[in-house]
Amino acid sequence: MAMNKAKELVSTNSVVVFSKTFCPYCTKVKQLLNQLGAKYIAVELDTEKDGNEIQSALLEWTGQRTVPNVFIGGNHIGGCDKTTGLHQEGKLVPLLTDAGAVAVAAKASA
Repeated sequence: MAMNKAKELVSTNSVVVFSKTFCPYCTKVKQLLNQLGAKYIAVELDTEKDGNEIQSALLEWTGQRTVPNVFIGGNHIGGCDKTTGLHQEGKLVPLLTDAGAVAVAAKASA
């Protein structure tokens, strides 16, 4: 049941951050996405009734137990270090753009 819920969330949203409200790494990733103007949903596992089950399902699905657990365009990205690393390499915004999570900057007409 929890696995189905997690996969449904990931397949129907451009960006999903499985998070915990008290986690500083989760906060860092959500702040980065906010700065980039990305549309995302945060699933706060510590406030969800079935949060522990979802976290166990994510471990089974992705091999990652820790949060944040980030998905972009249906693909598992990883945690805070991986997400911020992609941003530092200039790869995060293109991923977000391809997923439809950020608007493509309009080109100025000459």
